[in-house]
Amino acid sequence: MRFRVLTYNIHKAIGVDRRFDPQRIADVIAHHDADIVLLQEVDRRPPRTGGPDLASHICRLLNYPYRASSMNVHRRTWQYGNATLSRFPMGRTRNIDLTLRWRKRRGAQHTRLHLPLGARDLPLDVFNVHLGLSAGERQHQVARLLASPDIQNLDPAAACLIAGDMNDWRGLLRKSLFLPSGFSCATTHGNGSAWSIRTFPSFAPTGGLDKIFYRGEIQLIGAHPSRLRIARVASDHLPVMADFEIQIR
Repeated sequence: MRFRVLTYNIHKAIGVDRRFDPQRIADVIAHHDADIVLLQEVDRRPPRTGGPDLASHICRLLNYPYRASSMNVHRRTWQYGNATLSRFPMGRTRNIDLTLRWRKRRGAQHTRLHLPLGARDLPLDVFNVHLGLSAGERQHQVARLLASPDIQNLDPAAACLIAGDMNDWRGLLRKSLFLPSGFSCATTHGNGSAWSIRTFPSFAPTGGLDKIFYRGEIQLIGAHPSRLRIARVASDHLPVMADFEIQIR
């Protein structure tokens, strides 16, 4: 069985041309036909949009049957966070607080998906993250995530994905934290930033900020960024996607 995962910082559906256009975001996602979509910078009920839930709106445009939203920032009139869309049934969903003192609120959305494999379902634990802007903050956030019961209680051989906007310009998290915990990176092919798939800024990408890590009984087939012209203006990030295969035993 093969499936595709796409992670996309949608910048609240505001493009580099400063236009708010959720349909444009949906068109980019639809073109790539991913089975699992991880979105960051998703807001809910902001005054400028007249109050729609952006994740719900994009989900309806794309006809994904399953959706989960986890808001990290809460204000009087709006909320802001991550969302996961899936063609596979969702089980548990939980938001893991990764906020450090005095820093912007951050979280990792943990969603357990159930992939149909013949007579049985394969659980796939997916963590949708948006990390902080400083290197030290990111190191602490990933260390907290990897030490959380959500990760520690998983069998290291079980299928697991951690993906999202890592804000990791120098590519330090892979070697220092993810590799020692058994994760491989689908979007980085060596040490350092030069080997990462570049996603930011979308119109002339120089940084591989958006990454997909995986471990367990899934095999990477390949990964690439969006090359659509519309993706260069729809958000300030390009989406990046990876194709995986699960062997039915």
